[in-house]
Amino acid sequence: MTADPRMTVNIQRERDYYDKQSRVLTRLILVLGSMVAGIMGIGAVFGALNTMYSAIAERGREIAAMRAIGFSSGSVVTSFVFEALCIAFVGGALGCLAVLPLNGLTTGTMNWQTFSHLAFAFRVTPVLLAGGIIFALLMGVIGGVPPAVRAARARIAVALREL
Repeated sequence: MTADPRMTVNIQRERDYYDKQSRVLTRLILVLGSMVAGIMGIGAVFGALNTMYSAIAERGREIAAMRAIGFSSGSVVTSFVFEALCIAFVGGALGCLAVLPLNGLTTGTMNWQTFSHLAFAFRVTPVLLAGGIIFALLMGVIGGVPPAVRAARARIAVALREL
C-alpha cells in the first residue's frame, strides 16, 4: 500500500492508534490525580501540624525540664522531627496497605474524542509504594519542623511555671 503513489496512508499499529487517541484523556486523569494528591498533601501537612502542636502543648513542662537539665535546642528539634517522621511513616504504610486491594482492578471510561471505551488497570508497583512512603515522610517533615522549632525556642522558666 505504501508503494502506490495514489494512496496516502498512515500505517500504524492499533495499540499506537488508541494510545495517540487517548493522550488527552490520559493527561486529564494525570492532572486531576495530581490536584487531588496536592490537596491531600496540604491536608496531611495540617494534620501533622495539629498533631505535633498538641503533642508539644501536652509536654511543655517535660520539654522545659529537658532543656533545664542540659538538652540543647537541636536535640529537642531532632526528637520532635523524629516523632513526626514516625507518625508519617505509619500513616504512609497504612495508606500503602489500603491501596493494595486495588492492584489489578480494571475500570474504564469513555473517550469522547473517538467515542470508544478506554479501559485501564490500576497497577500498584513497588516504586509507587516507595514514592507514597517518601511523600508521607516529606509531609511529616513539613508538618513537624515548625512545632519542633517552637518547642525548642520556648523559654524554660515560663514553660516550667505554666502547668
